[in-house]
Amino acid sequence: MSRTITRLAVAGGVSALLGGVLAAAPSQAAAHGRDHASAKHVLLVSVDGLHQSDLAWYVKQHPDSALARLVRGGVDFSDASTPVPSDSFPGMTAQVTGGNPGTTGVYYDDSYNHALLPPGTTKCDGSVPLGTEVAYTEGDDLNQNSIDAGQGLAGLPGSILNLTGQARNLIDPKTLPVDPKTCKPVYPHQYLQVNTVFEVARQAGLRTAWSDKHAAYELLNGPSGTGIEDLFTPEINSQDPALPAGQDWTKDNAATRQYDDYKVQAVLNEIDGYDHSGKTKVGVPALFGLNFQSVSTAQKLPTSEGQGGGYLADGRTPGPLLAGSLDFVNSEVGRFTAELKAKGLQDSTAIVLSAKHGQSPKDPAALTRIDDGKLIDGLNAAWKAAHPGAGDLVAMATDDDAVMMWLNDRSQAAADFAKRYLLSASGTGTDISGNPKAFTNGGLSKVYAGEEARDYFHVGRGDQRVPDLFGIVQHGVVYTGGKGKIAEHGGADADDRNVPIVVSGAGVAERGVNGAPVETTQIAPTILRLLGLDPAKLKAVRIEHTRVLPGLKD
Repeated sequence: MSRTITRLAVAGGVSALLGGVLAAAPSQAAAHGRDHASAKHVLLVSVDGLHQSDLAWYVKQHPDSALARLVRGGVDFSDASTPVPSDSFPGMTAQVTGGNPGTTGVYYDDSYNHALLPPGTTKCDGSVPLGTEVAYTEGDDLNQNSIDAGQGLAGLPGSILNLTGQARNLIDPKTLPVDPKTCKPVYPHQYLQVNTVFEVARQAGLRTAWSDKHAAYELLNGPSGTGIEDLFTPEINSQDPALPAGQDWTKDNAATRQYDDYKVQAVLNEIDGYDHSGKTKVGVPALFGLNFQSVSTAQKLPTSEGQGGGYLADGRTPGPLLAGSLDFVNSEVGRFTAELKAKGLQDSTAIVLSAKHGQSPKDPAALTRIDDGKLIDGLNAAWKAAHPGAGDLVAMATDDDAVMMWLNDRSQAAADFAKRYLLSASGTGTDISGNPKAFTNGGLSKVYAGEEARDYFHVGRGDQRVPDLFGIVQHGVVYTGGKGKIAEHGGADADDRNVPIVVSGAGVAERGVNGAPVETTQIAPTILRLLGLDPAKLKAVRIEHTRVLPGLKD
């Protein structure tokens, strides 16, 4: 364990609870609301794709930057990890619930549930078999081709700040899975099995706001459906009107930066005490923030704006496109800190910087693209050949740089069959230049099948959401049939999981680098502690005994 920390003089010291296991029951003082809040506001900034190594590189190269000042103003947790799978949905739910997928029930934004009915089901009398894809993506929008998700705003994209703060109204219920007990659609917030920091804050009478990339992020409202008062969700996978048909805001890094800037403006409006639109005075939220996409785009795109994406040949140094995106995020963070100072909020606001996920591989030579469609077709064909008259074995698969399969036959024998097939598969994929590159073992280093998968995710036999098979890839493998990406996320690779956690500003008693292993699940109880709320009010914190990050004021 490495630890380089400077402790500042703080009256009373640091509570023994900080960094320790939280009690299952809330304290008597906290049960009545805020208890010794050390910050009046917490601004959570999540930068998709940002590795801890990227942050360290940037701060070293730009010691006077906004990001460097943020790091110097608090604790930089240099050995932080996301959950597995390292997808956006479980990555974000971890930060706001304190739980991993087995606890939250959220394994991916596009998954499967053996206990729900397909979208559009109207007869729940047993005539429709259970089991359906659960896709909480841009496909749920009333209109996924428009940045307003179908609200019908005029003058887009410039008028996007007029978007509703109630993202649920932008979702088409016909696209949602159906609960067989109620025969009603299951909205994202209803799918989450535990509560969120936004709900706890609201219950304490505090204002909340958030900005993210799909309307489906109304998931973060939590089971109550009311956690976030002002949820701004411009659709990132909509058509960018400045690009050719079929090109969304992620297909060009300049477009992604433009998209991110809309969310930045929303947060600036909130710092000024308005709602995200900047039109209605509502007061500065106690808990608010946003997600950046531009770093992720710069890591995935082979080229954009005439610049190469990803990393240089050393596998560590950001290439020109990525370096420019880091400059952009740094500038936007600087706008936040400047506005907080201008409004007199600098000393009462804590800023938490992290990422939903990283991106793999950083080393361009390690990339191996594999067409997962061929693997799935081959597995289904092998299953039918061994079981005459049987249908497809695979009900659904989600493969980015991991393999997740939900099977129609949930027996251990069927899971073992799939495992053997995948580990025996070989073929030819492509390298970063599109040249042929051989692969073996299906591109996998480890496969958890059936009971192994349930044990891996710490769930019981009756869990209807857990993948029936989870495969960890060989370093550098990305499952894609095309050549449009040079990195992905979703797996268990260190490049996917090693992200920053920086806690800076109000309520932070320590300064420096803390090299102790921590997890992004610890952000949730830390946010509540900063706001003077009891972390044990989070169900996932009680289940997993999630610890508050060390280094806060008592």
